Amino acid sequence: MNGKPLPKKAVASLVSYRPALGKVTGKAPIRLSANEGALGWSPQVEHLLRHAPLQMNHYNLPQSADLHEAIAKRYGLESERILTSNGSDELIGLICLAYLEDGDEAIHTQYGFLVFPQATIIAGGKPVVAADGDNLTVSVDNILAAVTDATKIVFLANPNNPTGTLIDEDEVRRLHAGLPSHVILVLDWAYAEYVRDGMAYGARMVEAYDNVVMFRTFSKMHGLAAQRLGWGYFPDAIRDVLASIRPPFSINTLASMAGIAAVEDTAFQEQSMAHNEKWQKEFPARMAELGYAVLPTTANFFLIDFSSASQDGHNGPDAKTALKFMADRHILLREMTPYKLDDYVRMSIGTDDEMEEVLSAFAALRDHK
Repeated sequence: MNGKPLPKKAVASLVSYRPALGKVTGKAPIRLSANEGALGWSPQVEHLLRHAPLQMNHYNLPQSADLHEAIAKRYGLESERILTSNGSDELIGLICLAYLEDGDEAIHTQYGFLVFPQATIIAGGKPVVAADGDNLTVSVDNILAAVTDATKIVFLANPNNPTGTLIDEDEVRRLHAGLPSHVILVLDWAYAEYVRDGMAYGARMVEAYDNVVMFRTFSKMHGLAAQRLGWGYFPDAIRDVLASIRPPFSINTLASMAGIAAVEDTAFQEQSMAHNEKWQKEFPARMAELGYAVLPTTANFFLIDFSSASQDGHNGPDAKTALKFMADRHILLREMTPYKLDDYVRMSIGTDDEMEEVLSAFAALRDHK
């Protein structure tokens, strides 16, 4: 049979998730488009990066027991249940590859992380959308109503990206109780560090049930996005399955070392939490004074609503205008069109100076004709 090589049908039809981080020329940008840690990495990581003794000609360990122990000590976990990964995205892909047969269904929420349906499709599965409820918040009832005999995985991002919304422990446990025992509940806890109690109940659920897993990342509060370091907490059987198909060297040595330094620096974590809590309150209030609607958040980013923006009795800018206006001032925010939230713009929390500059820019945008 003649012709060019063709990918399998599922991949050919895929609309890939590729973050649009924005681009400016000239002046260094204020990049608030990727939900990165506002304060960078901890001083301990800074010291490590300058002085780490590395043997670049040697392969790294497939899994670092020291990193596992550091994570377990910090969060009160069982180290043998931990599996580290090249970002938590790798774990999303692995669990789909391992547990979805062709045509099996994986449920994700309406405004959930776009990697969920992408990974489902690549694995040959069928993504199923459960509509969100009021205020762009996950609806447990709608997720449970979407479960069929073909359902094998349910993805729950909590706090959710890109909405910043959170459902409480009772709702998460109600969701799990309503699922068949063979369906895996994936707790994507990428932003858990920004919730005061750390959402420790997620780990307790993993320890209590055979069908709950928890994914975490070093890319947010720990400030190691460039190192691509994630980890998961698993029932033994699921951990063993994923470990058997995970590439053996997907975690580089420097990332492992940086992860240990980051997770042990609790003073820096508290500093980051305090900074985030300050702006979680202050930014929406000051934006409201300027006439903008900002959704409450439990994470390190906001959704700004331009659907009915009005300042001083005049029609305000739409999301597209706001994005361009900010980019012209070297401020990069995230468009929400891939999530079908065309009237919204997502913005990460930055440093104090960056937040003040952004607020000044929004004031100028309000007065822009």
